[in-house]
Amino acid sequence: MSDLTLSQAIDNIYASLNNDNEEIDLHIAALKAAMAREGVREAVFETARLAQSNRQGRKIMQSYFKKRGVSVAFSA
Repeated sequence: MSDLTLSQAIDNIYASLNNDNEEIDLHIAALKAAMAREGVREAVFETARLAQSNRQGRKIMQSYFKKRGVSVAFSA
C-alpha cells in the first residue's frame, strides 16, 4: 500500500464507516501511519459525514479508535 495523506486516510475511514465498517482496522492503521508522518496527534472527523452522527455513535467511534492508538475529535 502506498503512503496516504492524512486527508486520504480520513476519506477512506468515512467510506469504510458507510460500508458497514468494511476493512476498518486496515484503514485505522493507515490513518495512524499518516498521522505519524504528518506529526498530527488527533484525527478530526466531520459529524455530518459519519454513518451514526449521534452522541452514542461518536463515543463508540472514539472508544474503538482509542483502543487502536488513534485520538479522535469531531467538528460540526
